[in-house]
Amino acid sequence: MAIIGANSSAEAGAAGPPLGGSVKNFEPVAESAPPPRSGFTDADGRTLTIADFRGKVVLLNFWATWCAPCVHEMPSLERLHRKLSVDDFTVIAVSEDRQGWEKIAPFREKLGLRALPLFHDTGSALMFEVKARGLPTTLLIGRDGREVGRLTGPAEWDTDEAVALIRHYLARGEGN
Repeated sequence: MAIIGANSSAEAGAAGPPLGGSVKNFEPVAESAPPPRSGFTDADGRTLTIADFRGKVVLLNFWATWCAPCVHEMPSLERLHRKLSVDDFTVIAVSEDRQGWEKIAPFREKLGLRALPLFHDTGSALMFEVKARGLPTTLLIGRDGREVGRLTGPAEWDTDEAVALIRHYLARGEGN
């Protein structure tokens, strides 16, 4: 029986990412665009960009409170963030709700999302810049701020398959 995510760094760099389960439709990019420059806000109103997370592998999730599949996957994103809380990985869940924190804050409380970093994409600028086609859409961003792949649609992000996918990119080292 194979152990998921047990590849060495050399093997992880040579082979493609492991795809299965709810992340079987993850699409690695052959050539990635420059890092997105559009900003998003935190609960305190600070504007951040992907550049603020340089050096980390980032799971960037676009969602909204009115999107049923998004709502369903949020607890798994919370569990993933807790499970893989390492210095070089983070989840960034970016809301596309037009009302912003007026909607996001009560939603966070209702679902008990205590650890999951939530943000707001004012005017959907970031979503448009990365050409996300719908909600939910999740991009995996390498340490250099460039997209390494994406999954359009919901996933269970705390499954063994999803964790193995992320660990594949964590094992690839600088730049991904």
